[in-house]
Amino acid sequence: MDLDLQNKVIVISGYANSNPLNLIRVLSDEGATVIITGTIKDIPKLKKEIEISDRNVILTGVKPDHPADCENAVQTIIREFGRIDGLVNLPGLHEDAGSGNTEMFLESLQKILAQYYLMTHFVLPYLKKSKGPIVNISFNSSEREKENSAVYAASKGGINALTREWAVELLKYRIRVNAILAKEYVSEISNTVAFLLSNKSSHTTGQLIRFGG
Repeated sequence: MDLDLQNKVIVISGYANSNPLNLIRVLSDEGATVIITGTIKDIPKLKKEIEISDRNVILTGVKPDHPADCENAVQTIIREFGRIDGLVNLPGLHEDAGSGNTEMFLESLQKILAQYYLMTHFVLPYLKKSKGPIVNISFNSSEREKENSAVYAASKGGINALTREWAVELLKYRIRVNAILAKEYVSEISNTVAFLLSNKSSHTTGQLIRFGG
């Protein structure tokens, strides 16, 4: 399907435990330029997994929970391409812990929730110009009973709440914001993300789309 993503500049942020390889292939097959911003240690591994020369893929090393890193990455993208047409936020690093671990709770908020907010914050001025959509990947641990994972569930619940709030806040700019919830990242999710980034989903916003598996 032609999703009219040809020459669109799509940023995928927060690559850590999630593997965006399939999503990269889907978006680049649609003709989009894909820019990966993520933790530095993950970039060499990803370079080995994809034929960079055959696809419009740019890899940058960014600590996605650090404001200065996020801002610098966005400014570098704008200097190089002049625009950003869509943002995909992927989950960050996390460790499960129960409600009694205050340090882990704060760290989880920083590594999971803060990175969604930060990259969205710095990309938003350019999405307002392009009317580009945002897709948040929010695995459904926030809705499943699992022992010793309170901080992770709280962070994911926060992502879902941000999705709905951003959808309302940004509607006047014609920016659509949706989230995908799944137990694990399966190939069908990449096709759904591509659809949500396209104008073919122009009336879809504020949705938490669940993959049951």
